[in-house]
Amino acid sequence: MTQASEPAPGEPISLEDQAAFDEHVAEYDVVLVDFYADWCGPCRMMEPAVESLASDTDAAVLKVDVDRYQELAAEYGVQGIPTLLVFDGGEMADRMVGAQTEDALREAVASRLN
Repeated sequence: MTQASEPAPGEPISLEDQAAFDEHVAEYDVVLVDFYADWCGPCRMMEPAVESLASDTDAAVLKVDVDRYQELAAEYGVQGIPTLLVFDGGEMADRMVGAQTEDALREAVASRLN
């Protein structure tokens, strides 16, 4: 069992520095990374579900603007948005492309939190 990491914040973290991506992913046990763009309708539609997940679960949520961080999006093979990646213990464990229900997000994260 790995050492317990930081408690997850109750709201999404907006990536402000590409170099901090790996730190954020490593800092928490389970991280849902939301690759999005402000102009993306399905991304905006999912916003309440993403915020709810951040406030109601022990997973951290990291928001990555693909327009601002194109290299990072390319590194993780993001071709369509929204793309949501689940990191568990710093390693990518799941990938979801396209709009997801809140239940689908919760299920993806809950399976990693146990």
